[in-house]
Amino acid sequence: MAQTISEGKVVQLSYSLTNTKGELLDRADRNEPFTYLHGASQIVPGLEGALVGLKTGDTKKVKVEAAEGYGEVDADLQLTVKRTQFPADVDMQPGMQFETRGPDGTGMIFTIMGVTGDSVKIDGNHPLAGETLHFDVEVLEIRDATDEEKQHGHAHGPEGHGHDHGDHEHGDDCGHDHGDDDGHHGHSH
Repeated sequence: MAQTISEGKVVQLSYSLTNTKGELLDRADRNEPFTYLHGASQIVPGLEGALVGLKTGDTKKVKVEAAEGYGEVDADLQLTVKRTQFPADVDMQPGMQFETRGPDGTGMIFTIMGVTGDSVKIDGNHPLAGETLHFDVEVLEIRDATDEEKQHGHAHGPEGHGHDHGDHEHGDDCGHDHGDDDGHHGHSH
């Protein structure tokens, strides 16, 4: 009997991710697929839920509303801070990203939205917050996760234990969670 996607399975996908305007935000091709551990919160909840029960070779178009993707835009994460809070030798440009620690110690990624005089506008929302996400997915492979993968909470490469999460090219707005070991990001960058 063919395996189906369920918790504890390692799944290999090719996909394209577009926004409502049809602009390509991220993709993983068949020759460089995206591999994840299902049930480990490595991908946005709306996509993970929609993939349950699919088999190898299945294709599916999945529309993920913001609440089930990277969340709605949180105005509290849009801040204006003093230029002196950044290193003086950094040429501050809109679109640059930096990581800081939140009050609870977890890492947070902020994007510079603009620089005016000695003020810097920053945004801690995920670049895709507030966006409806459109995934076009093909299931390439499904297998049982190893005990080590389950323990680590993510899939390992075909050579066994590899923590290189760069298994394909990512744009700045990549549409999936890389599941960093420190627990910080729903890529959340």
